[in-house]
Amino acid sequence: MEFFKEIEASDLDTIKFKNLLSIKNLPVLCQSIYSVILDEQTNGIIYCLWGEFEVNREELKYGIRFSLPNCPNSLAWSITNDNECDKIIIHCTINKQIHDKDFTESIEEFMGDWQNGITSGI
Repeated sequence: MEFFKEIEASDLDTIKFKNLLSIKNLPVLCQSIYSVILDEQTNGIIYCLWGEFEVNREELKYGIRFSLPNCPNSLAWSITNDNECDKIIIHCTINKQIHDKDFTESIEEFMGDWQNGITSGI
């Protein structure tokens, strides 16, 4: 399944944007991520609405991708700056085409928390 959110953002500095998207800032940027247990900059451990997970942080050309490598649903999300249309795109995926309603709703909550956090942080 895929989930998307967009945020209007003009004149966004990509370097500052990427720096904002650090593992240590995850709880500040997303209320669904409650705490960072370990931060080694490209990987760490977080506690979120689904429990405790290892997290990886990967730099992309226009943003950052986070993934939970031990998540049974292979949850991953990216936050990228689309300079051509002045938008920030939040994109989340899991490894199933259909999932139960509660889990799908929790991902929608997660995405909304990211949208709110990024809007407040930029």
